[in-house]
Amino acid sequence: MSTHKIFDKLWKKYDAWYYKHSTIFQLEYSALKSLIKSKPILEVGVGTGFFAQKLGFDFGLDPSINMLIQAKRRGICVVRGVGENLPFRSNSFGCIVFIVTLCFVDDVISVLNEAYRVLYNGGEIVACIIPENSNWGKYYKKLGREGNPFYSHAHFLHTDELKLYLSKSGFKIVDCIGVLSFNPGEKAKFEKPSRDISNKGFVCIKALK
Repeated sequence: MSTHKIFDKLWKKYDAWYYKHSTIFQLEYSALKSLIKSKPILEVGVGTGFFAQKLGFDFGLDPSINMLIQAKRRGICVVRGVGENLPFRSNSFGCIVFIVTLCFVDDVISVLNEAYRVLYNGGEIVACIIPENSNWGKYYKKLGREGNPFYSHAHFLHTDELKLYLSKSGFKIVDCIGVLSFNPGEKAKFEKPSRDISNKGFVCIKALK
């Protein structure tokens, strides 16, 4: 079963995560919000549109029909497609966002190259990951090995690896911010996003075209 079919089948479980872990969502939201400056905004891998609605994104792309139906209900203008072949003209967006999407794509470099193509000159990309070497990355990898339907298909990235991919695609990295300094299993606690991203469970890297 391909990844998008898994998300098609289990979209309710995916969407329920945000309600069950509302503090974690708020922390990730605060980190992401601090980096986004330009419009219009496209989220690649929009899922059910939870982030997109809260942050006021303009467009969302995803290969999963059921995910897109929910995102549309949340007011997002949705398009079906994949990051490796974005169905948009060049120089169409001021900002492109990836929220834990790159670990599920087939070819990270191709996706970033496409993002570069459809961004305005001077446009921004904000790519958020669960770093492979963080305690959260190790936890989710363990869940994947144990058969979690989502994380068993994920290929987590190291922050240095993502920075290298962004540079290879022509982007200039300008900022990094992270949250989730507590460990999986600990009670979630509110904290300010930090530019000290060491061992943070959610890291966003901003780069410019």
